[in-house]
Amino acid sequence: MTVVGPFGLSVRDHALEADVQAGLAAVESGLLDATKSGVPFITEAAQHLVRAGGKRFRPLLAMLASQFGDPDAPGVVPAAVVVELTHLATLYHDDVMDEADVRRGVDSANSRWGNSVAVLTGDFLFARASHILADLGPEAVRIQAQAFERLVTGQILETAGPDGRDPVEHYLDVMRGKTGSLIAVACRFGALMAGADEPAVDILTQYGERLGVAFQLADDVLDIASDSHESGKTPGTDLREGIPTLPVLHLRARAEAEGRPEDLELVELLDGDLGDDARHAEVLRRLRAHPALEQARRDTVRYAEEARRTLAPLPDCYAKAALAEMCDAVVHRAG
Repeated sequence: MTVVGPFGLSVRDHALEADVQAGLAAVESGLLDATKSGVPFITEAAQHLVRAGGKRFRPLLAMLASQFGDPDAPGVVPAAVVVELTHLATLYHDDVMDEADVRRGVDSANSRWGNSVAVLTGDFLFARASHILADLGPEAVRIQAQAFERLVTGQILETAGPDGRDPVEHYLDVMRGKTGSLIAVACRFGALMAGADEPAVDILTQYGERLGVAFQLADDVLDIASDSHESGKTPGTDLREGIPTLPVLHLRARAEAEGRPEDLELVELLDGDLGDDARHAEVLRRLRAHPALEQARRDTVRYAEEARRTLAPLPDCYAKAALAEMCDAVVHRAG
């Protein structure tokens, strides 16, 4: 048994381990090649987050999905590079929108070089992803375009707010677009480029979207429930930045529906200045003990279990077992 990828994923077959490790190494090389420019400054900015590392969650899923066809097919690695480049590009843009100072343990591009350079670097990465995509054929271009439209739509919906809709349902729609769509494409590309049959491609696409939502919801839970040693980030970061996450949305819904004084008081604290360390610590303490956090955990488990059930029609193999274990890993992250 060998541990690869994010969350300590266990691969119980030497052949699968070799395929996955070789694929991820080729993706890493492809990312560095794709982010080179004849202008040294552009290379430095474009490789800033590549060299900072990351889970490479999407390429890993593409490698596992390719096992349902020919994992050595020539389009598998370039497609995984396209998906990861797209993801990295969105991070540059997200950091500008969120006014983030740090990303993956290093200065964010916007804090280091300014917003204009960060936005343009993200655009450069989108362009390089499109260049690679063009060689994968019109169907791949269409799939990526549809996913990118969903991703941007999710971001716009998040910015616009619920606009009269149920805030929790609105938030889950945002997560399906912002996070689920690109993770779904990672699985779809891995299977499609490997020549898997159409039912397998569709199953793996559905799996990816559901796993992607569960992955994001686990992050929401971690922001409140974990300590910095467990999560690698400061607890309550999203809270402090005023980012609405699922536990907070559940709390607000309960406060509005039931009107319990302690819930209304906690909402009032949330709406105050969370830049104040004492207030921030008090909100964290109360949220950790609140049923809204457990409700968010249950939602995370529900999406992870839906992802696992989606895999059922696929033939039993080590790759299927590894994909199922990804569901366990996401749930484990959420406690």
